[in-house]
Amino acid sequence: MNAPKERLDVAAGEETSHILSGLTSQLPDRDPEETAEWVESLDALIREQGTERAQFIMRSLLQRAGSQSVGVPMVTTTDYVNTIPADQEPEFPGNEEFERRYRAYMRWNAAVMVHRAQRSDIGVGGHISTYAGAATLYEVGFNHFFRGKDHPTGGDQVFFQGHASPGMYARAFMEGRLSEEDLDGFRQEKSKEGHALSSYPHPRLMPSFWEFPTVSMGIGPMNAIYQAQSNRYLQDRGLKDTSGQQVWAFLGDGEMDEPESRGLLQLAANENLDNLNFVINCNLQRLDGPVRGNGKIMQELEAFFRGAGWNVIKVVWGREWDDLLAKDTDGSLVNIMNETVDGDYQTYKAESGGFVREHFFGKTPATKDMVADLSDDQIWGLKRGGHDYRKVYAAYKAATEFKGKPTVILAKTVKGYGLGPHFEGRNATHQMKKLTMADLKAFRDHLRIPITDEQLDTDLYRPPYYHPGMDAPEIKYMMDRRAALGGSVPERRSTHVPVVLPEDKSYEVAKRGSGKQQAATTMAFVRLLKDLMRDKGFGNRFVPVVPDESRTFGMDAFFPTAKIYNPKGQNYLSVDRDLVLAYKESPLGQLIHPGINEAGAVAAFTAAGTAYATHGEPLVPIYVFYSMFGFQRTGDSFWAAADQMTRGFIIGATAGRTTLTGEGLQHADGHSPLLASTNPAVRTYDPAYGYEIAHIMRDGLNRMYGPDSEDRNLMYYLTVYNEPITQPAEPENLDTEGVLKGIYLLNPAEPAGLDDKRPRAQILASGVSVPWALEAQRILAQDWGVSADVWSVTSWNELRRDGLAAEEHAFLNPGEEPRTPFVARQLAGATGPVIAVTDYMKAVPDQIRQFIPNEFASLGADGFGFSDTRQAARRFFKNDTHSVVVKALQLLARRGEVDAQAPAQAIEKYRLLDVNAGTTGGAGGES
Repeated sequence: MNAPKERLDVAAGEETSHILSGLTSQLPDRDPEETAEWVESLDALIREQGTERAQFIMRSLLQRAGSQSVGVPMVTTTDYVNTIPADQEPEFPGNEEFERRYRAYMRWNAAVMVHRAQRSDIGVGGHISTYAGAATLYEVGFNHFFRGKDHPTGGDQVFFQGHASPGMYARAFMEGRLSEEDLDGFRQEKSKEGHALSSYPHPRLMPSFWEFPTVSMGIGPMNAIYQAQSNRYLQDRGLKDTSGQQVWAFLGDGEMDEPESRGLLQLAANENLDNLNFVINCNLQRLDGPVRGNGKIMQELEAFFRGAGWNVIKVVWGREWDDLLAKDTDGSLVNIMNETVDGDYQTYKAESGGFVREHFFGKTPATKDMVADLSDDQIWGLKRGGHDYRKVYAAYKAATEFKGKPTVILAKTVKGYGLGPHFEGRNATHQMKKLTMADLKAFRDHLRIPITDEQLDTDLYRPPYYHPGMDAPEIKYMMDRRAALGGSVPERRSTHVPVVLPEDKSYEVAKRGSGKQQAATTMAFVRLLKDLMRDKGFGNRFVPVVPDESRTFGMDAFFPTAKIYNPKGQNYLSVDRDLVLAYKESPLGQLIHPGINEAGAVAAFTAAGTAYATHGEPLVPIYVFYSMFGFQRTGDSFWAAADQMTRGFIIGATAGRTTLTGEGLQHADGHSPLLASTNPAVRTYDPAYGYEIAHIMRDGLNRMYGPDSEDRNLMYYLTVYNEPITQPAEPENLDTEGVLKGIYLLNPAEPAGLDDKRPRAQILASGVSVPWALEAQRILAQDWGVSADVWSVTSWNELRRDGLAAEEHAFLNPGEEPRTPFVARQLAGATGPVIAVTDYMKAVPDQIRQFIPNEFASLGADGFGFSDTRQAARRFFKNDTHSVVVKALQLLARRGEVDAQAPAQAIEKYRLLDVNAGTTGGAGGES
């Protein structure tokens, strides 16, 4: 049997009918002659009055058809041509020759920077092809649209595609912001400290350069959407005039397969965020191959965004195609464009002009004749739209002038454009980091860089950078453009307007306790936040962010006063309008309510928490969420928030594995502190009482915006519970340092005289488990004659960090007296075994085990959660009051300090193996 012949032709039209709009393909034409007359009339209208008039007539006919019940489906995709017709393109205002020159310099320097980092003694990686293909998209923005911080509008926010970072460094080099030594520090952040460039946009690593981290793909689109909303929030609430600022997000077509990339488009459409522009670099490739080999990603994205309520602008073809399309009187060329799938378009750019002549234009006699007078080189020179600065300029101008909707620009490009046949359009181009000598020379020739063969032949891995000097006319032009637009981009500034933090009285209620009433720590926190928001000097800077659980957390009290932010207000009659806590939306609203949308909530949190740098206006976001759905669901977004140096409070409400009595497995959080511990910017606390919360939040605000802070770029994570308890008043002589650093002595054992020889134990507890520890203390003394001290551990995570820092100091300073970890200092002189108990996995308290010289045991809730009463759940997990008692007796019996039979007797006495015998905790509390 003969082997199948290798397929060289493109897919047949019937195989790709799903990628077309299909307006007429399913309907019979009963009178082709009449149809032809209508089409001819439209063609005549376009010839005589232009496309703009034709658009109006077509829209009027469609509107009339709808009113007459003529079923015309929505056109989700248009033909595979540019959205803006050639006759509607604005005049290009720049100096094309100058811009072409320095764009070539940047493309050369970007590639050389990555290539030089691949020499054998370095080999740190990098990406060449993304920026090579997207340079025009960026440079049109830099030269004509992206406004810097010194622009009267306040400047734009630009989310750069992460893999294109070498291009931004190359431009900064041309502007004199970076040196050759800096470029040679690419991806060598410690070994070249002082001259180092981060691999991707990382504000934390380059705090005066990058503003937005984007390379964890999918997070950039989300954050850009909520940045645009945050700009409007500042405007509507009277905090800053952002009316002239634009948000730009540069994305990849492969990146749009991330659910996060598309999942929040509705917010931008619903709130009419016409200050937002997505630019999707459609090079038709993802990291390993085509995005849609058998389909058309541009058509798919057009339909998706159009359906989501966005304005869509396609930039498919460069100016060289305009004459060919003008000659396409029978639609043969457009039909081929429509039916050709992306896998074939990619192949065309990896082949030659002759190949394109045969396999693309050769499909019909009419299209073959169109290019009969063109050479193979001229056919090869038919550019894609994303490489034509006139077409891109027209799209950007239309986007920034469009009102009422966000805009997405779909720009078709070639990945690795100009890098030569080994790179352009190849499946492996994303991973390719090195250029051969032949590649270098061909790339130099293509860009017309004045570097000689001798200079290149000297060392393959040290080709020279090129800069014509700051006095070169094209560089002067470039600098003038940036000056007119308000300075360099990207740039990050951390200075902000001065603020006065909340007064002492804002914390008083939290410190007084709940008196005779019971209140969960969730409610203690909410009451404190309400008082903080009332502070006249700072209160309007708090931004509560709650994803559709406000009532669960008792925050519905904020609705009638702080109100829910909605730029359109509340244009309906609220069903609960007569209630005291009625749902109230307003453009002046302070509460961000993203709906059932944790990812969007973190994006809103990030935008607000970085307003001090982005806008010079400090905001303090307070993101309150169902504990289980925080770090577990959106940990990647919190990591990006840390990179962006977000400041704010993260509140894991309804925390713990046994407090949500009815919710069950996927709601029962027993591990969030461990997940949070992986983020270096997060300070995690598990407070037991309202007064602890007050001190922690006050400390957080002081660290973020106080006068004496060393590290301001922190997020404070507090876990709070929905189990009502009696909130005690703040004790006199409270060990505030202990509260903030992680542990303090809450309740020492009752002294039994100077000759007290009772066995002793230390009970360490956090959060909701502190009352269990206090009850265990009472039972141990009353039933077993054991004296136990109870310690409130407000932060296992911070105690571990402090302990590790002490170990590191001792490791690096062997001649000095070792520093004692804080937890060890606090427990100095505390005798007997240590029993640590939480409503989390044992691994949470186990974080401090190595820093405690006493015998140590931990109790927690390992395993999956389930639905039951709190008492039964705690008895099942063996972290309840009586489990603390039994564990203490076990450790003391092992030491010979209590009767060896005591543990067994206690197990029987308290029916420890019977889940129905549990008594720890009570009912109540919303879930």
